[in-house]
This record gives sequence, structure tokens and C-alpha cells, in this order.
Amino acid sequence: MLKTNARRTATQVRAYLAAQPPAARRALKQMRAAIRAAAPGAVDAFSYRIPAFRFEAGSSCGTPASGSTSACYPMGARIRRAHAAALKGYRTATGTIRFPLTEPLQVGLVKRLIKARIAELHR
Repeated sequence: MLKTNARRTATQVRAYLAAQPPAARRALKQMRAAIRAAAPGAVDAFSYRIPAFRFEAGSSCGTPASGSTSACYPMGARIRRAHAAALKGYRTATGTIRFPLTEPLQVGLVKRLIKARIAELHR
């Protein structure tokens, strides 16, 4: 059963990425690679019709694309405050950080945010 779910999830993630315009697909692939690097134990998930990752602490991180941005959530207020200087110029909303597709993805920032999210989950 687990292998079937993993296959289904992989198929859903691939289909989602394939349906995105090239710039969004590229940004999401970069973001997903950064998340995997920052959280090697993260497992692919597909939730609320978007690709996501599940962390060992049981929480998840969604990685959708919409319009002219890719996004990463949930990222709580504590994380956004702690990284306010690095996030200056990025659109944020309750729990979400949006990265413009017209700019190179700041992979180092994504990794720092994911590590902060995982640390937050272990408190």
C-alpha cells in the first residue's frame, strides 16, 4: 500500500509540474531541490491539489505556483520576523512567502527557511 501511495504521489507531483508554464516549472524544481537539500528526510506529498513535502515532525510544506510567483508555506510569523531582512521585497501573507518568477530563486534563503521551519516543529 505504501508503495502505491508513493507512486500515486509522484505521478501527481509530475503532472502538476508538467502543467506549469516553463518559468514556474523551473522555479518549483529549484525550490523542491533546495527543500530536499535542507531536509533530506522530507517525503513527497500532494495536498490541497499542490505538491508538498512532509517532514518527520508530521507537518508539511506546500510548494505551489500561481500567476507570476512560486510559493512556500506554511511559514509562520516567527520565521518571517526572524528572516525579515532577507525577505524584504518578497510578498508575504499569513503563512506564505511568494517568490517572483522573474527573479532567480534565492536557493540559500529557501534552505534557511526550511531549516527554520523544521526547528520550529521540534520545539
